[in-house]
Amino acid sequence: MNTQQTTQPASTNQLLTDLEKKQLAETFLHALGTQNWDLLHSIITEDISWTLPGASAISGEVNDANAIIKRAQQIVSYGVSLELKYILYGQYNVTLSVHNQASRGDLILDEHLATVCTILNGKISKIETYLSDIDGLNAFFK
Repeated sequence: MNTQQTTQPASTNQLLTDLEKKQLAETFLHALGTQNWDLLHSIITEDISWTLPGASAISGEVNDANAIIKRAQQIVSYGVSLELKYILYGQYNVTLSVHNQASRGDLILDEHLATVCTILNGKISKIETYLSDIDGLNAFFK
């Protein structure tokens, strides 16, 4: 008799293949890079949340699809380039390792980040961003 418990997604959650997770991650970054907000909206849940550390104009937690799109629009409005380094696969979710760069006047943004995407029923339902340079983020996104 096996008494060991395992954590599994809710029974209504679809288990995605690594290829499907990769396609979802690449679509997320493509939507940001091309500013295709309809595409971004199509791959996120309506009740999504996004947490981002720091004390900048883009920091904190935002909730719902429209707020996520507004945050994405704000980030790209600063001219940030997103270079995908790696896609890291979990059992149910995916993490993006990204290098962000931008300049604005004398300010330089050069940071590495990990964005953890929780997937529910084939869509991103939660985004958590972890940064290498919070002070740099705070200065750049005043």
